Amino acid sequence: MVEKYNEKRYLARYDLCVDLFNEFNLAVYDVAPLRSVYMVSTDKGQKILKRAEYTEEELKFIYNLSQYIKNKFSRVMDFVKNKNGEIYTIWNGNMYYIMDMVDGTECDFSSPVDLNIAAQGLGELHLASEGFKTNLSNRYNTGKLIDRFKRRIQEMNFFNSIASAHENKSEFDEIFIKNVEYYINEIEKSVNMLEKSYYYKLCGEEDKIVVCHHDLAHHNILINGGNAYFIDFDYALIDLKVHDLCNFINKVIKNFAFDIEKAKEVIKNYSMKNVLNNREIEVLNAMLTFPDDFYNISKAYYTKCKDWDENTFLERLKRKNGYKEDRQEFLNEFKKLI
Repeated sequence: MVEKYNEKRYLARYDLCVDLFNEFNLAVYDVAPLRSVYMVSTDKGQKILKRAEYTEEELKFIYNLSQYIKNKFSRVMDFVKNKNGEIYTIWNGNMYYIMDMVDGTECDFSSPVDLNIAAQGLGELHLASEGFKTNLSNRYNTGKLIDRFKRRIQEMNFFNSIASAHENKSEFDEIFIKNVEYYINEIEKSVNMLEKSYYYKLCGEEDKIVVCHHDLAHHNILINGGNAYFIDFDYALIDLKVHDLCNFINKVIKNFAFDIEKAKEVIKNYSMKNVLNNREIEVLNAMLTFPDDFYNISKAYYTKCKDWDENTFLERLKRKNGYKEDRQEFLNEFKKLI
């Protein structure tokens, strides 16, 4: 409910003036909210209106990668250009862009069929994106992971100092303090595994580096006609393909008691379309060891970067910390795949 409320508040900041759509040569019949964007019925079909929350250079990065990928893999979004041939229009100080709407149903991770289609599609997407380059340092992640994880150890220690300093500790503080040492150890373990792996060597091999979608939630993968379509590349970056596989597997398993069989199916089906060697599986194992969920909810709480109430933070922390044993069992099983 909180997220829905925040989406509505965010959407209220959109300017839906008819003149904005005229800039894109579109006659609008209807507009309806869809998560953090608007679905627009026009004389040229269904479109998606989006307000960019990043720089012009980053939007062009997203556009350029979509065009690069489409040379070999057509199942990504198309941009609508405005009257001046640009992919965006500045309107009342905000940057808007419009894309063709992609038909399909949201991927159901509980469906083996959908999951297999999505994993194969991801393999194809990565294959099509090999060789794409960028000069944007914040979108180039290759070779940076070990240092990033080390900084997150420092962050977790900082969050611990904040929680410990609270005179009247919240229930969130108490749970965090009780468990933070375990999760710091998990990050340290992940760092050690990466340092002993082929991580840096893989970062020097062109065919291991791809465009990573980086937000492979079920609603960003649409299934149509037995194929997977990928939308919303807002968080896309350049990195090892196992970065995206880690992101995808984490999204898939966390609501299914960390079922190792789902991870096996993802890897098997991905490998039908894209080569995945044992060195990459070893690095993937190290990436999965990083306690992403606990770190993210802790950071959100102690840096106040999410506009949630106390109860929402607490319930999410309890849920994420509650599957500690399932997660550990999953990691023990995953090691056997190496």
